[in-house]
Amino acid sequence: MRYLWLSFALFTVSLFGREPAGTVTELLLEPVDESRSRTVPVKVYLPETDASQPVIVFSHGLGGSRNNSVYLGKHWAEAGYVAVFVQHIGSDESVWKDVRPAERMAALKGAVGLKPTLDRFSDIPFVLDTLEQWNAEEDHPLFGKLDLEHIGMTGHSYGAATTQAMMGQKYPGDREAGESRFDAFMLMSPSDGKRVNGVAAFGHITAPVLCMTGTEDGSPIDPTQKPESRRFVYASLPEGDAYELVFDGGDHMAFSDRTLTGEQQREPRFHPAIQKISTKFWDAYLRDDAEAKAWLKSEKVVPETGLSEADIWIWK
Repeated sequence: MRYLWLSFALFTVSLFGREPAGTVTELLLEPVDESRSRTVPVKVYLPETDASQPVIVFSHGLGGSRNNSVYLGKHWAEAGYVAVFVQHIGSDESVWKDVRPAERMAALKGAVGLKPTLDRFSDIPFVLDTLEQWNAEEDHPLFGKLDLEHIGMTGHSYGAATTQAMMGQKYPGDREAGESRFDAFMLMSPSDGKRVNGVAAFGHITAPVLCMTGTEDGSPIDPTQKPESRRFVYASLPEGDAYELVFDGGDHMAFSDRTLTGEQQREPRFHPAIQKISTKFWDAYLRDDAEAKAWLKSEKVVPETGLSEADIWIWK
């Protein structure tokens, strides 16, 4: 395995209402999986600290890249997590960037299939293996920085489907991927996987899971995808450490900071709530923070995150 340095950038960040977090480092790296002759680009948000910190792995949606959802990568790093944003070649921005605008939707639809899905499923274990190697290399900037005993995974849309596979979703024929090194999972715009029996797909999962969706969270490429189907995963999970946030009026791109074809956008009502709730979730299950867990299972979440009475926050 080899890797290529792309860039190394420093910027200073601060947190409202607490002491400044100091410097956060952005690392752009391109490790190569020699067994597949495949490059898996990653962007790492690294907080400045001598101690090893829990890791959050992020998988982007269709047509995205490692540069998506900066609002989450920076925020989690400010909170002391090492955030690793993975880019999946073949279902990333490369499928539409050099295509004429009128043909981009067709190109995006063509990037969803068995091969790109299996590529994604293999990318994540490879990234974890690579992080283990970098954490042990004395000349690497990630040396000793990663607490690989506490790792969470998250993703949006296609990235949520990738996350579901890593948390152990079962597919027709009782096939499953799964990655035991993860401790907790957050799904933004979950996928029902076209399964009729949700309990068969998700009923065995005991890891903590946070699901996020919106009442208008359909699919930009599949008009048959109904917003209510996004709630299938949470409904199918067993009791215990499962949470669901549903934004009233939230559409599919409410969780992103870019549109499907890369235009930047911001969601002033949704993003602050996503930042706070997700960080509390990671605190609860990657840092074993009892206060954070109690907060998640309380009525404080709605008023303290700016949610409206029409939004839904539930747990089981």
